[in-house]
Amino acid sequence: MQTFDDVARIAAELPEVAEGEEKRSGHRTWEVVGGRGFAWERAFSKADIKRFGDEQPPSGEILAIRTADLAEKEAILAAAPDAFFTIPHFDRYPAYLVQLDQVSAEALREALVDAWLAAAPRPLAERYLGRLSQLRVTSAGYPSCLRYSSERSRVTLLSRNLSC
Repeated sequence: MQTFDDVARIAAELPEVAEGEEKRSGHRTWEVVGGRGFAWERAFSKADIKRFGDEQPPSGEILAIRTADLAEKEAILAAAPDAFFTIPHFDRYPAYLVQLDQVSAEALREALVDAWLAAAPRPLAERYLGRLSQLRVTSAGYPSCLRYSSERSRVTLLSRNLSC
């Protein structure tokens, strides 16, 4: 079981991250300085709850996490349907929701690192990946032979496709 304090701790370990507060709701947010937000506390709105109909909405603390694109979002949702999910509000938007009381510490860390990489300015992300690749095995469990793609304007960790 993870909490927003765990999210804050993991996010604080990433370079140039600022924790903030959403102006309207007061919910916690995490963003890359000079970049954009990559994770935020996401309570269900009245409209969200109404869309669930007779189905019970997931309980507990809910975190929204940005992805690099919609294809990555779909892969993540398929990989861990017990902890990761989406709602109609996020259709056609590169982000998904995490039920913190259902996600493992390892899966949460990987999700936040991937989201940070999607939001970070390219030079910062490349420096971070370069630093990780110098380590034998990182605390997050990533092997030293990290591969990354710089074909897009940002760098995305291919943690699910490592062949080393």
